[in-house]
Amino acid sequence: MRAPRMPRLAMRRTALHGCCRAGFVLWAGGVTALHAQEAYTQSDFGGVGLLQTPTARMAREGEFSFVLSRTTPYTNYNVSMQALPWLEASFRYTNVSNRLYGPRSLSGSQTYKDKSIDAKVRIWEESRWLPAVAVGARDIGGTGLFSSEYVVTSKRAGPFDFSLGLAWGYMGARGDIANPLNFISGRFETRPTSSTGTGNFSTNKFFRGRPGFFGGIEYRSPWQWLLLKAELDGNDYKHQPQNNNQPQRWPVNLGAVFRLNRNVDLTLGYERGEVATAAINLHSNLATHVDPPKTYDPKPEPVAFESTPVDAVQPNPAPANPATRAAPEQVDWPEVATALRDNAGIDVSSIGRRGSELVIHGQQDRFFYSAEGVGRATRIIDNRVDDSIGWLTVASERNGLKTVETSVHRPRFLELLDHRIDLPTFRRSVEQDPVTAREEEVLYRAPLKRFSGGFSLGYQQNLGGPDAFVLYQVYGAASGTFNFTRNLWLDGVVSLNLFNNYDKFKYDAPSNLPRVRTNLRQYLTSSDLTLPNFQLTGTHRLGQDLYGMAYAGMLESMYGGAGGEVLYRPFGERWAVGADVNWVKQRGFDQDFSFRRYHVITGQATGYLDTGFHNVTLAVSVGRYLAGDWGTTIDVSREFANGARMGAYATVTNKSGSAGYGEGSFDKGIYVSIPFDMLLPHSSRSRATLLWQPLIRDGGARLNKRYTLYTLTNDLDSDLFDKNLGKISE
Repeated sequence: MRAPRMPRLAMRRTALHGCCRAGFVLWAGGVTALHAQEAYTQSDFGGVGLLQTPTARMAREGEFSFVLSRTTPYTNYNVSMQALPWLEASFRYTNVSNRLYGPRSLSGSQTYKDKSIDAKVRIWEESRWLPAVAVGARDIGGTGLFSSEYVVTSKRAGPFDFSLGLAWGYMGARGDIANPLNFISGRFETRPTSSTGTGNFSTNKFFRGRPGFFGGIEYRSPWQWLLLKAELDGNDYKHQPQNNNQPQRWPVNLGAVFRLNRNVDLTLGYERGEVATAAINLHSNLATHVDPPKTYDPKPEPVAFESTPVDAVQPNPAPANPATRAAPEQVDWPEVATALRDNAGIDVSSIGRRGSELVIHGQQDRFFYSAEGVGRATRIIDNRVDDSIGWLTVASERNGLKTVETSVHRPRFLELLDHRIDLPTFRRSVEQDPVTAREEEVLYRAPLKRFSGGFSLGYQQNLGGPDAFVLYQVYGAASGTFNFTRNLWLDGVVSLNLFNNYDKFKYDAPSNLPRVRTNLRQYLTSSDLTLPNFQLTGTHRLGQDLYGMAYAGMLESMYGGAGGEVLYRPFGERWAVGADVNWVKQRGFDQDFSFRRYHVITGQATGYLDTGFHNVTLAVSVGRYLAGDWGTTIDVSREFANGARMGAYATVTNKSGSAGYGEGSFDKGIYVSIPFDMLLPHSSRSRATLLWQPLIRDGGARLNKRYTLYTLTNDLDSDLFDKNLGKISE
């Protein structure tokens, strides 16, 4: 038996859109630990604040909020994310109930909708003598109807939290003082009134014009369920955008927040001395969210000193008597492979031996946190194999690509289960190594499972268009995969429309580029039975840390063709580089096997960097997009310890800002990616990705590939493994 090995260098480092069910389960679970003294409430506009105005406070890291507020004539639908301790981002739709979206010939009687992106940055935190200070901007892109920039301070005194700020634009429209920035340049004296155009950043307005003061008091009552707010509003409601002037008796707003439970707040208020207001806030913390009990998972096999669980979903074998354990040559390996699949979630390809080390080669298909599968596998082996095996290694595979070997010292694992050592001590007996060619005695080779498939329900939506605020579809999907080898497979998806309101979808966005994405309406309304994906895919490990993939077929709902990708992802490093090249042709609107005339060569080279700062990953892509434009996409995301991710992206091409670009000057969006494991009573490796993309554009459009090598090699993310190592004993 070899001595415990020291761990090697830690390794560093798509999706279901419109997943309302995922968000509802997360909010309704009520499992986020919420302490009144730490939790700050959201404003009517989203983001931590009072009623109409922000404060310098920030929500806890990982906080995710949806706020629906009504202040006549405005209804705000806000999504806010606290990706970093000092950075808050929000996306908002505002419904203006007394203004039409556009000409009746275009949108009928639908009311006006405005899209906004907000951001707030904390400059410094509150100290004993100094207040917290933050700067921020609202509606920084698009029409700029509600655009505003501000500086705000906050200071606590017992149960009272005082805020005072100075705002430019909408929030400071009362114009209390001359602009203090006039000494820099005379251009700060006047604020432009014209729109910056749909989808453009309104930087030409920043901090210009006469600013107004705002502020207020929040009182935390002795009851955790009640907070009271009073604020001085700096807006001038008698001079509103779109000439939508509103009566205002006084600039003071009053409100009360009722904390209905850990995840739901109700705000009632009286604003402008004229109108009653209401808001509902559904929120949860992705960073501290506790997974629901996995009542539908099989219980892990007990080992010799543990009793058999009585509440197991399915019968578990009794702990093995050490005398009944067999030498590796005498073990029933087909039975072991079945147990590994059913209990540890590992689809075994082969089992081998390297002296005192047993190696399980296979793909983890059930557990999002690989440590849990490794722990269950170690229990299974311990119940069947004698003490000639001291180390168990799980050699991870994903679609035929070998990624990482995770080794566990068996005696130390048993000590952990018996509570004789703690987790940090046990960590020294776990190592992760790169996959290398090593001599190995093959004990078992599993037959290839040729076919797999399933059925599911799906939902997709489009928000904020001129035809209707919400266009939606509910569909049924059948998927199937046929494996020629472990590295070569054919898979596809057939989708059947069940019901939708896309009959209202008549708007085609303006564009002078090739219509590579803005034909969305035709793809969604032409046929009830579609084939969104049907492709042949092959993978190959080209060398140490070098991975390759090739594919051909109907690659997504709008494009078919062929392409390839390579990725260099060094073991133990925080960076990776890759590139893909694709020849694609536009598919017919029925999403069958027909094609339209347009075709293009597209692809990008991408660099990935785990910055080591709050688990922020930066991905920069450079290349050619579907409309033939050349440019760059920058994606910045934050991953929390449990695998939840918040991010934002922006794409700028050589067509950005040109007359032919259509709506907006560049593409942008924010997203949240949540492991289903955080939401469901059974383990899952799938994710729900909620994407907010203000506009569908032809410029900067990328191919929506079903597989990417960076995703397929995510088992190389040792941060996720280390932070969830405790699951190895669950």
